[in-house]
Amino acid sequence: MDNQQDSYMTEETLIETIENQIVDGEPKKVKETLMRLVMTGTPREEAVQWMACALAIEVSDIMKNNKTFNGLRYIH
Repeated sequence: MDNQQDSYMTEETLIETIENQIVDGEPKKVKETLMRLVMTGTPREEAVQWMACALAIEVSDIMKNNKTFNGLRYIH
């Protein structure tokens, strides 16, 4: 990963984005996914980190392939 990608893909930024999505309720599936993971025994912090990994995949695809955000793939 080059320096430009590093600046967009920090763990802190990804987690902050997930937390904002949870607070905002958009996309709705993010909050639902967090609730499902926590209800099945995943610690909240770990669940948010997993969700940040899913977001990182989308951000990486956008940057590497010059694509637009695929919201449908992200929520799945």
